[in-house]
Amino acid sequence: MDKISIGRMAELCQTTVQTLRHYDRIGLLKPDYVDELSGYRYYSISQCARLDMIIYMKYLGISLDTIKDRLDSDNLGIVPGLLQQQADLIDSKLEQLQHMKQAVQLSIDNYNTVLNAPPNGRIEIQRLPERKMYVYNGKIDIYSHTLDVFEYMLRELRKQANVRHLPMTYFCNVGSLIRRSALLQHSFVSTELFVFVNNDFPDSEGIETIPEGDYACTYCSDFFSERDYADRLRGYITEHGYEIAGDYVCEVVADLQIIPQQQRNMFMKLQIPVRKG
Repeated sequence: MDKISIGRMAELCQTTVQTLRHYDRIGLLKPDYVDELSGYRYYSISQCARLDMIIYMKYLGISLDTIKDRLDSDNLGIVPGLLQQQADLIDSKLEQLQHMKQAVQLSIDNYNTVLNAPPNGRIEIQRLPERKMYVYNGKIDIYSHTLDVFEYMLRELRKQANVRHLPMTYFCNVGSLIRRSALLQHSFVSTELFVFVNNDFPDSEGIETIPEGDYACTYCSDFFSERDYADRLRGYITEHGYEIAGDYVCEVVADLQIIPQQQRNMFMKLQIPVRKG
């Protein structure tokens, strides 16, 4: 039987010498023969079948330890279960990648919104679609404190969302709520932060739906100016014969973070649902 050098074996099976040496070290594919004087490794052509299986299973994403256990076992029945586990893992990764793709596209859309938005303070009536959000009540009014309090509440929102298995990719769109009852009393108080989720996200505790409808909207790029712009929105609603139809939504469209600036710089879309009085 011909002896195949490690270099020739790597060439025949379209792998590398370094890979074959690693497989030898971990006992996954030992050479058929090792020259005692030179230490050169030699393989037989029949070993290509095992190496083909290793390369195939590695391509499927199966770990080398698992491959070794499988190839060293005489139990063929474990193979379907092993492959099913890998199929489930791939499905999970595909779902994560889909969330990532959606988040990237949303970020692109958001930054395009920033670049094309009207001047801060200009008010428009916009028809907005139904949206879903996860809401967290931190029990502290963010507008009565510094921006640091908002940051701490945002940490807690992330923590609570993680417990409920919300993908972290959702956090490109966060914001705050002021309930309609408070708005009608001219009370600018918000203890609730939210993060938008996909509309097909299952209903559960903390999940709320904002209905499709007309919204009085304006943009603001300063956290400490938000109240003034919100007051302008309420004035516009009254002056133009509208009524407040729901909760005030302050959506952070994008973080305009510029190094070395450390404080969060938010570009916000302020929204109040309206109907004709």
